Amino acid sequence: MTATAPTPSTARVRATALLPRLTLVLAALLAAFFAAAAPASAHAALTASDPTDGAVVATAPAQITLSFSEGVAMNGDSIRVLDPRGKRVDTGELRDLCSGSIIRYGTALRPGQPDGTYTVAWQAISADSHPISGAFTFSIGAPSETAVSLPSRAAGDGPVAVAYGIARYVAYAGFAVLVGAAAFILLCWRRGAAQRPMQKLVVRAWVALTVATLVMLLLRNPYTGSGNFADAFDLAGLKAVLETKSGASLVSRLLLLGAAALFITVLFGSYARRHTSGGSGDSGDSGTSEASEASEEDAKGESDLVFGLGIGGTVVAGGIAATWALSEHASTGIQPALAMPVDILHLLAVAVWLGGLTALLVALHKVPGIERTAIRRFSTVAFTSVVVLACTGTYQAWRQVGSWSALTGTDYGRLLLVKIGLVAVIVAIAYTSRKWTSRLAGARDETTGEGERTSVVSRETSPVTVTPASTTATDTDTGTSDPRRAAQLARQSAARRTAQEKQARDADPDRAGLRRSVLAEAGVAVVLLAVTTILTSTEPGRAAELEVGRGSTATAVPDRAVKVTLPFDTGGQNGKGSVRLQLDPGRVGANTLHVWAETPDGKPLDLPELKVSFTLEAKQIGPLPVLPERAAPGHWSASGVQLPLTGDWRIDVTIRTSDIDQTTVQKNVKIG
Repeated sequence: MTATAPTPSTARVRATALLPRLTLVLAALLAAFFAAAAPASAHAALTASDPTDGAVVATAPAQITLSFSEGVAMNGDSIRVLDPRGKRVDTGELRDLCSGSIIRYGTALRPGQPDGTYTVAWQAISADSHPISGAFTFSIGAPSETAVSLPSRAAGDGPVAVAYGIARYVAYAGFAVLVGAAAFILLCWRRGAAQRPMQKLVVRAWVALTVATLVMLLLRNPYTGSGNFADAFDLAGLKAVLETKSGASLVSRLLLLGAAALFITVLFGSYARRHTSGGSGDSGDSGTSEASEASEEDAKGESDLVFGLGIGGTVVAGGIAATWALSEHASTGIQPALAMPVDILHLLAVAVWLGGLTALLVALHKVPGIERTAIRRFSTVAFTSVVVLACTGTYQAWRQVGSWSALTGTDYGRLLLVKIGLVAVIVAIAYTSRKWTSRLAGARDETTGEGERTSVVSRETSPVTVTPASTTATDTDTGTSDPRRAAQLARQSAARRTAQEKQARDADPDRAGLRRSVLAEAGVAVVLLAVTTILTSTEPGRAAELEVGRGSTATAVPDRAVKVTLPFDTGGQNGKGSVRLQLDPGRVGANTLHVWAETPDGKPLDLPELKVSFTLEAKQIGPLPVLPERAAPGHWSASGVQLPLTGDWRIDVTIRTSDIDQTTVQKNVKIG
């Protein structure tokens, strides 16, 4: 007698109908994030220059220097100085002026340069692999007309940058699914190694990561240089890329992916066969001891194989994660020796959580049955991953943001807040998934009573049987010896059986609820992964705050003094601190200037020399020099500081902490 499977619930039908719409919504969200990510901001930032932007100097400087917030790679063409006619007047020799934590490069000017406005154009590769560029002007004697036209395309911008960015997204996603799905199989659901949908998921993730890495390697040269796709096949450029830290990381990733291919072969080869052959089912007393010994040997062999796969997989996954940590933001900035292993742990935790979530979703939708014990194990693994993410993410946030003001006042900080919110949403949805998992476990215990080895499919699909009279394709039943007819009937039988199994599986409300919650969790995870990738291409808050004064403006309040605080670092011993300026009353006419210099812990810092100048670039006035007099240790003042016009005045403060250590910081203030 043929058993009839229960009809799927109305809620399940509605959920299935909404699935394509949800997919479209997620695709639209991803497209929005792709658009928001281009062009990307780089992590290193120009923090100072000598001469400063817009400065008017009396005589031609001997050299031009640029200071950066992080390490950069530069060559002889990285800094170009152009005279008013557009002729290059630098020597083309790059000078490495780095000292300690100060990242500074310069180039010398040819002697005998006439008066006029000069343009400095620069381009470099940030230590975290992102290209950066910029330009500014200064004048010798007095400003003049200039024929220099700077390129409109910034480094890391254009179609090549978009393609490179897409490859980066695909690489991150491929890594997460590859590592997470493999971990899901080994840690939670070993029978999944023999399931075709799981095999396809892992192999496709490996292919996606490999292709994305190859694309990034080929596009690296035009991405950091000309911006032309044709240069992707420039052998000289490719050779130059291979000599960089980023190129070496990409090649290392390809080699590790070769090892990952071997891991996949073993996982879906000899290991998967252990879960498809089944037991021998020998009967009789004489074979009991032999069967027991064989079973023990099989168990020991599987345990050794799992141990080898676990160790090998962990090493390969950690190595691939290290190719990001060693070439991007973790490798530069403060505490790189600690930041790189923390970043590796963070990436692995993300992969195990989000990739495992993807594998669970595929299993719930594609595989006829998945053991409830596997779902409960993944719940434990996911919780552990979230704990690791919370610890490593907190450290990374402190390292990249650095202050509460940067958390809310910079693009990086605001994106980080969005990421934290998305993590909170996923954790809330995961809590719902855990409730469905508990209900499934309770239903299993009530149904089987013993159940750790009982699978979902054993309860759901066991009633679904098909009588031989309706489905078999033997010659006797069909009345024909036509083999093609028999094959056709066999295919129909298999299709009918699969449909009945799926219908019975979908009728389980607990399983359907878990599937919906996991789908929602995976949808938010896709957006979270996109935000994380954007964060890796956004200037951290700590670096953004080092650019204080470059393009920012403090507004004067009527009848109140203008107060400005500027951090500085001259690079020498005791060279860090801050200066506080007070311009009273902060309006057109005569003003009184007070300057206080302080150490990082707030104590007065007595400087050998301190100079201040005011420049109104819109009216080409200045710089107007001010030499404040020392009033007390760490305190200077000047009276009668004349500001003739209203507008955005730039204040430049030059601080010297020793005979050779000096820097200039600046801030724009609005005088009304």
